[in-house]
Amino acid sequence: MLKHAHVVPALLLAALAWPLASSAQTFRVQKFSIGGDGGTDYLTAEAGTGRVFVSRGTHVMVVDGATGKVLGDIPDTPRNHGIALAPKSGHGFITSGGDSTVTMFDIKTLAVIKKIPIATGGLDGIMYDDFSDRVILTNHSRPIGTMVALDPTSGAIVGTVQLEDDGPEGAASNGEGKIFINNEGKNTMQVIDLKSMKAIASWPLAPCDGPTGIAYDRATNRIFAGCGKTSVVVDATSGKIVATIANGDGVDALGWDPVQKLIYIPAGRDSNVTVVHEDSPDKYTVVATVPTMRGAKTIAVDPVTHVAYLFQPEYGPPPAGTPPPQPGQRPVRGPIIGTWFFAISH
Repeated sequence: MLKHAHVVPALLLAALAWPLASSAQTFRVQKFSIGGDGGTDYLTAEAGTGRVFVSRGTHVMVVDGATGKVLGDIPDTPRNHGIALAPKSGHGFITSGGDSTVTMFDIKTLAVIKKIPIATGGLDGIMYDDFSDRVILTNHSRPIGTMVALDPTSGAIVGTVQLEDDGPEGAASNGEGKIFINNEGKNTMQVIDLKSMKAIASWPLAPCDGPTGIAYDRATNRIFAGCGKTSVVVDATSGKIVATIANGDGVDALGWDPVQKLIYIPAGRDSNVTVVHEDSPDKYTVVATVPTMRGAKTIAVDPVTHVAYLFQPEYGPPPAGTPPPQPGQRPVRGPIIGTWFFAISH
């Protein structure tokens, strides 16, 4: 597939005045075709370098966010979900649900170092905690979800915590030894103490339904939980909901730029990203709704360059004669006819 880029005129947004901001802001969207095979889940931006790691089902593509050029590829990651980068060790990590392993690789060269078996299974979310220098996995394991912590230098498993839901999603760190995890099935957020490796609190997130993406603002001690249609802001000390945010449906991640004070909430069903400005710890203003495409539900933000990235394949119709899905099953997808990588800047 020919790789190309263009700025879509319909996606150029009018200047938007922010509360407490000194100048108007314009959001610009670039759309690149990056080729390659496979579906997608999470993507991760490497801070300040422009490199974006994109999950593609059986491999991970490394893309130059400024041009859409493919810089490299990490193979043999069956049914992969997420990528975490641990800069102190120089190692990256990929969760693969297909063989219940984490692929450990060299961040600079992309060379695979080893594959780490994770006995809990259900591998899905992954993040790096700079405070503890640990890689944190959130697993859809059975009969109950788990959080697993890895040492990023050796790849060794250093602890496992049982959670209250078999659908844990995103995790975020407060930079002081606590990890916060969204539980999509129970609509709760659990607090994990890394020193004791125990869950020490569970907070209800209503009116949030299906919390997935998460971010922590260390400056205001607030947690942002991305949810379908109504996302919430949580006081990280009390667990109380201090604000709600109206956004689109089909959310599976959340981006946060701590310098610009911007939250990015992608909605796969509504084909857009809601951009929200944190005016104060308990006040939030929607400053833009940026069109993307149907299915684009995960996002990564580079906090140095202040660019947000999404990726989504475009599928054609299923082959003729394909039977309709059974109750509870997903519809059969047709072949991939487009591979669209988006860069949102302002």
